[in-house]
Amino acid sequence: MSGVAQQIIQHGAPDVTDDAAVLAAYSSDASLYRVLPAAVVFPHTAEDVRATLAAARELGLPVTCRGAGTSVAGNAIGRGVVIDFSRHMNQVISIDPVAETAVVQPGVIQADLQKAAAPHGLRFGPDPSTSSRCTIGGMIGNDACGARSLAYGRTSHNVVGVTALLADGSDLVTGYAASGAPESTGSVLEDLRAVIAGDLATARTEFGTFGRHVSGIALQHLVPERGFDVTRALVGSEGTLAVITEATVRLVRTPAARSLVVLGFADFPTAGFATPAVLEFKPSACEGLDRRIVDVIVERRGPDAVPPLPAGDAWMFVEISGSDPAEVRRQAGLLAAAGLGLSALVVEDSAEIERLWQIRADGAGLAGRAPSGLPAWAGWEDTAVPPEHLGTYLTGFETLLERHGLTAMPFGHFGEGCIHVRMDFPFGDPDGPERYRAFISEAADLVTSLGGSLSGEHGDGRARSEWLDRMYSPAALGLMSAVKHVFDPTSLLNPGILVDPVSSTADLRYSASSRLTKGLALAYASDGGDFGQAVHRCTGVGKCRADNSGSGGVMCPSYQATKEEIHSTRGRARLLQEIVNGESGISWSSPAVHEALDLCLSCKGCASDCPTGTDMASYKAEVLHQTYKRKLRPRTHYSVGWLPRWAKAGSATPRLANTMMSWKAVRIPALKAAGVDTRRQMPAFARHTFRKTFRRTFGDSAVSTSGGKPVVVFVDSFTNHFAPQVADATVAVLRAAGFDPRITRHQECCGLPWISTGQLDGAAKRLRSMVDALASDALSGVPIVGIEPSCTAVLRHELTELVPGDDAAAVSRATVTLAEILATEPTWTPPDLSGVSVVAQPHCHHHAIMGWSTDKSLLERAGATVEAVAGCCGMAGNFGVEKGHYEVSVAIAEANLLPAVRRSVDAARERVVLADGFSCRTQLDELAPEAAPIHLAELLAGRIRA
Repeated sequence: MSGVAQQIIQHGAPDVTDDAAVLAAYSSDASLYRVLPAAVVFPHTAEDVRATLAAARELGLPVTCRGAGTSVAGNAIGRGVVIDFSRHMNQVISIDPVAETAVVQPGVIQADLQKAAAPHGLRFGPDPSTSSRCTIGGMIGNDACGARSLAYGRTSHNVVGVTALLADGSDLVTGYAASGAPESTGSVLEDLRAVIAGDLATARTEFGTFGRHVSGIALQHLVPERGFDVTRALVGSEGTLAVITEATVRLVRTPAARSLVVLGFADFPTAGFATPAVLEFKPSACEGLDRRIVDVIVERRGPDAVPPLPAGDAWMFVEISGSDPAEVRRQAGLLAAAGLGLSALVVEDSAEIERLWQIRADGAGLAGRAPSGLPAWAGWEDTAVPPEHLGTYLTGFETLLERHGLTAMPFGHFGEGCIHVRMDFPFGDPDGPERYRAFISEAADLVTSLGGSLSGEHGDGRARSEWLDRMYSPAALGLMSAVKHVFDPTSLLNPGILVDPVSSTADLRYSASSRLTKGLALAYASDGGDFGQAVHRCTGVGKCRADNSGSGGVMCPSYQATKEEIHSTRGRARLLQEIVNGESGISWSSPAVHEALDLCLSCKGCASDCPTGTDMASYKAEVLHQTYKRKLRPRTHYSVGWLPRWAKAGSATPRLANTMMSWKAVRIPALKAAGVDTRRQMPAFARHTFRKTFRRTFGDSAVSTSGGKPVVVFVDSFTNHFAPQVADATVAVLRAAGFDPRITRHQECCGLPWISTGQLDGAAKRLRSMVDALASDALSGVPIVGIEPSCTAVLRHELTELVPGDDAAAVSRATVTLAEILATEPTWTPPDLSGVSVVAQPHCHHHAIMGWSTDKSLLERAGATVEAVAGCCGMAGNFGVEKGHYEVSVAIAEANLLPAVRRSVDAARERVVLADGFSCRTQLDELAPEAAPIHLAELLAGRIRA
């Protein structure tokens, strides 16, 4: 621990770190920028914050406040001390249902406040798309809004008082008297009054000119006729004036009725021109998006991911809400019939409405890849113009994109003229920063020519503060500077933001030097073969910090277990970016890198749940490969990493192997020697492998000769040696469905244990052998049916990354799950499962690579009720058995899986716990043996035989 961290501790803030991995994780937010802090503080109380300020003043280090770190403008990073309020100061202190207010700490997640308020029929109005992880403190800092600001206003309309600390450590308390008049106490107030009184004309005329005028400091609230409202002036000041330690916020009643009207338009600008007419219907939300985002969703998640939309290439989602359902329906009908677009669709089903809104909610992350396929960057992310000028702005903006050779997927809050967009700025080219500046300069002129704001929601930060002189007069800039000096005379708080700004092209996170293309084991085909571009897929929107189980997500189990940024997908991505940035001394083999990746389960949840497809499992495998190639490896790489080898040896004498491992005197030393936690049990070897049984039944031809359609059953090592009954059931189901199953002549391995331990040369060797065995069938159009989900996922994903070529691509395309191939057989009828309640744990790789919807549809078609358990089981292949992982593994299982299997069910229904993954069944067998989990094939085969 450095002197900086030690001195902060000595001042009385006990929870401080300057660990290299943590500093790297906090070096960026969701912006373009990378700035390594000197230390990160996790305060428990306001006094910890006061102590931190005192230490910072003494050390001469700036202070930056941080919530979830989802700022797209770079206002949550700094070179000095970063204060993370989300770790401990994250509580809803109280809710007053009569006054309709809540008192919260700054680190409380917006969604947690909603949960606390919901039992009272209340909610916090502003609802940004990051509400599952953004904090109220961050929303106050940026004056965040969200989709329903037409109904509820910005955050500044919903804060009724704050308790804060000034840079000198003194208190500032603001709020409103019973009469509604603003009131505040603090040492700076008289000087502040004097500064504002010195230029009332500027404060009255240049600030707050329209609904989404967010850029700058909201000085219009300090004029006498507004009662010198310090509360509203502080909101949106981006942590440059004071440090908020507690806030009282206004809550609102949830509307009794809502309808969604989807309007289709020919293009995005045309939808913009229609906005003023739509606003005549008094919507609570009015959002716009176009074909570019919809196409990405379909590409990433399949055609079923997007509900039917009315005709057009651009759409407006218009929400009508109110207390009278009949009136809401009437207004929605009138809007749909108004002829404002090519077509209209009224949606009243709540589930369908939620699916449509999810498209909009994921826009920020999905837009992280431009239509060109290149990375799309923030920087011009949330400009706003008065709604009556939106069509003109969008027309000019599209022209600007074309002139600069850029592509983008814009979307936004049409009802308030605010547009979100990321563009494929060429930061990887030597002249990238200059080309970026040229675009921003013209874009700023376009916005200001229409009376707009450089920021309509996220604040100016590092990205736009430099350009405020395009929007404000010298007098206005001077007034903001004078106000900053009153609050913070030494510029301790978030310097370089709003006042005396840093250059918008300083400290860029990605540049021409960030490329890394040589000597890699994986192809990174979707990233141009560039590991640097791959790890920079992470845009920082922070969905990996959210509890995604409510939507059936997996990402990120380790963060949910530890709540530490470095254990989130984003935190790890930031650390891996340091490898390619090459400025911090962090390399493939750095202890900081390996400590951060140690608790990564390689579950691949982020590959699908992260809106930008950040695939941390693959990156971890690359790091381990690069670190240990031609070197001595950790013990577990040879034990569990070579498990198929040891399984083959054990299967030669299964009774002897099982007997010996049942003896404690043998088992404990063996597990210790292997680096396995001694609380784990070794799975028992089957008396006969599946391959032996299959050949005994069908002969050496390895074909079942049922006369049906040929399929190859890919029998993985786990199933063959430990669970042959699953393969038997798979063959039985396929034969019953009219298929003729065959297996490879020799046992093949997908190399998964080698992949997860970073032995990628060994994995590639096994995959090449497997391709040689399967390519002829695949090229002939014979399906390859996987049994074990993780191995099936290797054939679908990692195979072509490790073994490029036409044969491997053919094998990958031919590989299907059991449910997928059954879904292609129209004459097959599933066995009757009515009366069965299925509690299913989809394997993480199944969820991420193949998707589990086909399995669910099959079960429901058979008559079963299905509960798909979200999240990871916690075993995740070799992760859960390795020494040092047991507690985290069990904690992850306790999050979703174990509570699901413990819940009582209707006594009239038969309950079946379904877990196709061998590791999932192993976890359940150890932690909840009464669950008796089985594979889908076993469930179907058992009913077919019955």
